[in-house]
Amino acid sequence: MIRKVSAPRARLAAALALAASPALAQNADQDAGRDIAFTQAQAEAGAQTWAVQCAACHGPDAGGASIGPALKGAVFLNRWGGAPLDELYAYMRASMPPGAPGALDDPAYVELLAYLMAENGAAPGAAAMPADEILLAGMTAPAPPPARGRPYLGIEGLEQAAPPAPEHPDRFADWTPVTDAMLDDPAPGNWLGWRRGHKAQGYSPLDQITADNVDGLTVAWMQALPLGPNMNEPLVKDGVLFVHAYGDEVFALDGADGRVLWRYARHQAEGAAQASKKTMALYGGNLYVATADLHLVALDARTGRPVWDRPITDRPGFRNPGGPLAADGVILQGMTTQAPGGGLIAGFDAATGDRLWTFNTVAQGDDPNADTWNGMPDDERSGGSSWTSGSYDSQSGLAYFGVAPTYDTAPLRVLKEGENNDALYTDATLALDPHTGELVWFYQHMKNDQWDLDWVFERTVADLQVDGEMRRVVMTAGKPSVFDILDAATGAYLGSFDMGLQNFITDIDPQTGEKTYDADLIPGGPNGAMTVCPNGGGGRNWPPTAFNPETKTMFVTARDVCMALVPTGDGSGLLTTGISLRAVPSDRSAQDGLYGLIQAIDMETLETKWEARQRAVPSTGALVTAGGLVFAGDVDRKFTAYDQQTGDILWRTALIDGPNGAPVAYEADGKQYVAMVVGHGNPLAAGNALTPEFEPAPIGAAAVTVFALPDSLAD
Repeated sequence: MIRKVSAPRARLAAALALAASPALAQNADQDAGRDIAFTQAQAEAGAQTWAVQCAACHGPDAGGASIGPALKGAVFLNRWGGAPLDELYAYMRASMPPGAPGALDDPAYVELLAYLMAENGAAPGAAAMPADEILLAGMTAPAPPPARGRPYLGIEGLEQAAPPAPEHPDRFADWTPVTDAMLDDPAPGNWLGWRRGHKAQGYSPLDQITADNVDGLTVAWMQALPLGPNMNEPLVKDGVLFVHAYGDEVFALDGADGRVLWRYARHQAEGAAQASKKTMALYGGNLYVATADLHLVALDARTGRPVWDRPITDRPGFRNPGGPLAADGVILQGMTTQAPGGGLIAGFDAATGDRLWTFNTVAQGDDPNADTWNGMPDDERSGGSSWTSGSYDSQSGLAYFGVAPTYDTAPLRVLKEGENNDALYTDATLALDPHTGELVWFYQHMKNDQWDLDWVFERTVADLQVDGEMRRVVMTAGKPSVFDILDAATGAYLGSFDMGLQNFITDIDPQTGEKTYDADLIPGGPNGAMTVCPNGGGGRNWPPTAFNPETKTMFVTARDVCMALVPTGDGSGLLTTGISLRAVPSDRSAQDGLYGLIQAIDMETLETKWEARQRAVPSTGALVTAGGLVFAGDVDRKFTAYDQQTGDILWRTALIDGPNGAPVAYEADGKQYVAMVVGHGNPLAAGNALTPEFEPAPIGAAAVTVFALPDSLAD
């Protein structure tokens, strides 16, 4: 649903919560609203609901009471008159009754809306009012009365108009559709996709904030969000910041001052598992959002109104925490599940929402790689979740997604005669044709993963010198914190880099990249207790990397924490390995007590440029800028700017709650900003047990906090 708060209703926290006004005089020439449809029966049913739910606050006839304002008359219509009814309907469902918003069913809200329209001069007819936001968007509330004689703040007899609202720039006045060319090379001040654009680099070319002036950063504005965990990375186009909030609410904010331009709040299906989303997608004139009730929704980016709404899957047990990818007219969405059958990636037509294809990430049936599951029946195969958004390469025309391991490792542990136990497509990069869902190539980074060490994260597209030749590549690292570099067009293996945080991979084949495991560190074997590095939470996890395409440097936030694996004796525990785990220090962190780190890696020479170690483990991805800075946040609620050349801390501040997504940089009205979303609930567990002093904030909060330089330093 959509709650729009732009002019002329921008000053309302809610139009239903302002001052009272007298009842509307029924003028014959009153515009009674455009295309309003409701029946007398709906209005009468709404009156009955009103008497029970609303009259105590707003009066028995909607004329106002000591607690609440009138919901009919001049002041009400001055704010809502002429507005599409989907906005009022959305607000009612999102905020009423007080203390229990959404407690009524959809027909009751429609009947209340019909009652209010009747009280404000609209006439019933033969057609019923629908409980459909898109249809309601075509109806408008009765127009406001003429400006002259308008009561001031609803006080009858005081014939003075309220002073006009301050002028704000219309951020959507020159809005242009988002194209593939924009996503491939965004304008410097925009952040159009996850990690800024198609290539998933997390790099901003803005350089107003530099290593020389970053210590002058201050809070420019802050906007509270619905309370709950939040790992969202905002999108920004032409000074408008789009952010996803808990409960599948979406905000469009003025990037210069945080002013709410519109707000969408989804009316969730019963039983939907609420979770934050890593990203949304901008494409054409729409903003695409994956919802907790497993739908993909296209919102008009200028108004927040739904354009289309489609189910992603009707299979039970799925979640979609990653977010969509927009590529060449298609919206791609990966899904995660622990249920038998495995994960999926689906493609939808960006304009119509029509489903184009579905790709199953666990090979089965007539898939040519179905014989890699050690003879396990198709309906017992699990995993292959895709819980991070993909990237896209305009040169190859391919979309790249990462895939997680299986959740049932025991049947894969001992290779049966005549079988293959690689378990495709787990822990792999999938290169898909976005139009057809065809698997053009794949590369499996880890075969038969027994440790739950996913390779499901961002796939960064870039140009690198490899053996003296410029190559278009895809780079990615899994939880073991080993980077693999692949040819973007073919998937050919080009090289690897080990960050030094793992101990179970003993060799990487220089020609194929195939990894050899230490047989003594395979869980569930005869060796009993063991220590494996990194922890099950990974050396790196979902907080994304950032890559500077000018210096060919990758910046990674990571954790130097291992796991003690102890047999349970009953087959329970991690996956189906029959072991339990707990976080323990590595050899190095046991000496210095420093569990968090940021590492800068030259991806052409495959050498570490620098490493900054600290006690608190990072909980966000990295942002790298042309101003010579790297930004990241930690579990201790600190937000830090590092020198890109040395790793030295140049600026640090505290946030009101835990940061969990990744910071972004953007420009509005010629000024550079850095934004960070907070909302405790998704901190990485690895290391928390080792640093008990870093407790969550005593009072939870969720917000987007935006930093900028004072004007004196920004010039």
